Amino acid sequence: MFEQEHIDLAKHRLSVAFEDHNAAISLSDSGHFKAANNRAYYSIFHSIRAVLALEGKDFKKHSALISYFNQYYIHTGIFKREYAKIISGASTVRNASDYNDFYLVDKNETLAQIENAHLFYTEVKAYLDQKFLEVAAEGSCKEDAGAE
Repeated sequence: MFEQEHIDLAKHRLSVAFEDHNAAISLSDSGHFKAANNRAYYSIFHSIRAVLALEGKDFKKHSALISYFNQYYIHTGIFKREYAKIISGASTVRNASDYNDFYLVDKNETLAQIENAHLFYTEVKAYLDQKFLEVAAEGSCKEDAGAE
């Protein structure tokens, strides 16, 4: 079903997404809202990359990665449509936080970004955990068939 290296990469990227989410919380707690917005976005970004790792897919441009995910995972119903809005919103806020010198960061907006990143990460983790279980079950079935 999936190559082991793709599974390992997906697990690594999911771990990076989790670290980014925790960093967003710490930065927000310290009053560094622009940086927290950045880490919340990257939690979502690395969550998407974790999903695509199972296919062996990756993209150099963020927009291409997001477009592919929307086309093959959101529009097909694998993930809810509301996640497309979360991704888009996180990207917009991250770009403003990172590149607009005069962007005024609102604490509540940052907290919302962190919550959205958590929702997205949790959904992706559940999806990947299910895929990992399917792979393990498939491997177990192959072993059982070979023992007969």
